[in-house]
Amino acid sequence: MKVGVVADDLTGANATGVRLSKQGFTAATVVYNDKIPESGELDAVCIDTDSRYAPDEVVVRRVKKAMESFREWDAKVICKRIDSTIRGKIGLEIDTMLDELGPDSIAIVVASFPDSGRVTSGGYLLVDGIPVQATDVAKDPITPITSSYIPAVITERSKNSISHIGLEKVLDGVSTLTEAITSEIAKGNRIIVVDAVTDEEIDTIAEAMAVIQEVQMVPCDPGPLTAAYSKAFLHQFVESNKVIVTVGSVTSLTGRQLRYLKDKTNSNPVYVSAEKLATLEASWDEEVSRATKEALERIHEDDVLIITTHTEGNSILNLKHIADQQKTTQDALAKRITDGLAKITRLVMEQTNYPIQGCFTSGGDVTASLCAFSKASGIKLEDEVLPLAAYGKLIGGHFPGLPIVTKGGMVGDKTSIYASVKFLKTKNAKRSAAK
Repeated sequence: MKVGVVADDLTGANATGVRLSKQGFTAATVVYNDKIPESGELDAVCIDTDSRYAPDEVVVRRVKKAMESFREWDAKVICKRIDSTIRGKIGLEIDTMLDELGPDSIAIVVASFPDSGRVTSGGYLLVDGIPVQATDVAKDPITPITSSYIPAVITERSKNSISHIGLEKVLDGVSTLTEAITSEIAKGNRIIVVDAVTDEEIDTIAEAMAVIQEVQMVPCDPGPLTAAYSKAFLHQFVESNKVIVTVGSVTSLTGRQLRYLKDKTNSNPVYVSAEKLATLEASWDEEVSRATKEALERIHEDDVLIITTHTEGNSILNLKHIADQQKTTQDALAKRITDGLAKITRLVMEQTNYPIQGCFTSGGDVTASLCAFSKASGIKLEDEVLPLAAYGKLIGGHFPGLPIVTKGGMVGDKTSIYASVKFLKTKNAKRSAAK
């Protein structure tokens, strides 16, 4: 599956391409008068039309040329990159794209870029909390910004009906937002402006857009929505595939990350008793057998199978006391815990009938144990999901080429495990869509 992005300047094209790359796409930027490279690796292309300050007839001609290039390239998702401070001829460019796509196309405009301090509420764009018309960027000598109300800015150059969906609908979740978007489409509105303050809300918008398949949805934004929607659209190809998340860390950060993952994926973790694994006795095998059986049942319901020793409010085991009782070392017992998690993971992958599209492991010890129990000689590293979280594939062993993301227990924020899982799904969806 291929993603095409029309951008009105080179910097914006590159910025969106980078967002797509971080989600697992192989992206490139080309200028409007060049051909898209004939590379089998590319699945996301941003075309710079260099049209922000061009005359209207030039804008239309260059956007049409970009759309023609994407049709020839067979792009399935078409996106419009708009300036993060709503400069340029946004309405005219969106209209041109909708005309090229036909009557069954709808533009969803989300001008938010939370990482850069751009958020939208009530239809207004705020830059670091200040209405964009009150910032220095509003003094652009060629296209000054005279309004912060996004629907009004688009209306200046658009012939289409425009509506706005407020933040309250987004916060109510995917189902409510889907109904709201569908309602606006039924009213004949072809450009819909939606509020968002956080990346999580942008994900909600993207997921709602992916649910609506009767029309072609066109994300129009500075980059975050394009990346999120492209992921959500891709995931329709791999609904039956599973990701296994194996976590042994007991840090409070890991707890927050697991809670966020559970909420976003509606997964019910398989909780493994660390106490029963922290032993050289028979309870280790019994707990591995019990948890494996539960996991094989759970994987029928959950696309993301979570296997973890981390439970809410759990206390840290006194490994020194247990080691003294069993006449062994704390390190030996700690390894028994990670080995138990690794063996459960391996047994599930061996025994399930579902295709496993990848694994996530938190903590170097868990990762090392999984490599050992799967007889992998190492991990071929290919990408960085986020700082200190690596993507690669297992080398040799029982699962050669299996995609895996590894991360330290103290790395990232509450969204990091979820982001890693989405990255794995995107990588696998690309391969599935290409078949």
